[in-house]
Amino acid sequence: MNTPANADDLGLCLCHGCGQACELGSDKHTCERCGAAIHRRKANAISRGWAFLLAALVFYIPANLLPVMHTEMLGSGSESTIGGGVLEFWEAGAWDIALIIFIASVGVPAIKFFSLGLLLFTAQRGSTWACRQRSQLYRFVELIGYWSMLDVMVVALVAALVQLRGLGTIEPRVGILFFGMVVVLTMFSAMSFDPRLIWDSRTNEGGRIDGATD
Repeated sequence: MNTPANADDLGLCLCHGCGQACELGSDKHTCERCGAAIHRRKANAISRGWAFLLAALVFYIPANLLPVMHTEMLGSGSESTIGGGVLEFWEAGAWDIALIIFIASVGVPAIKFFSLGLLLFTAQRGSTWACRQRSQLYRFVELIGYWSMLDVMVVALVAALVQLRGLGTIEPRVGILFFGMVVVLTMFSAMSFDPRLIWDSRTNEGGRIDGATD
């Protein structure tokens, strides 16, 4: 069965700036239409992806241990961590606010940590397992990446909801800064990963995985 030629076989590369198919040559390193740098693969995709992901995990520790907001309800004030804030609102009967905090501050980061770790680990090992599903997983991570700022803005959103309902007042604390770093670093990790590494394992079985350890 004849296999269609891929872009690399034809000496072509898609520009990440404008989407034009550019010819690659020894003297051609920029797109003729928009002038952006062109390259076959993302440099150091695996190592950069791991570096950003591990840094995000490190920042996630103080983000959970340090207070992210000061809550004043019914005349009493307290410093709350992410988990503490969820419990406080749940016990106060504001289950909708507790659910927003849990999904945005716990659920979404956990999904990104697990998904990126799985993608990086399997690509580094040259796994041929579930290539199509892993490609879909990467697109899912990209999709929720567009909503990553929800994690940082959740405190402002909750503060508005609480004051609107007359439950009290909320002010941000230092933990939210670490949480913001987690958001940025996970976005960088996803951007650094090259999804083509998922399929390299099929085309290079029995040999070195191109670009996996560059």
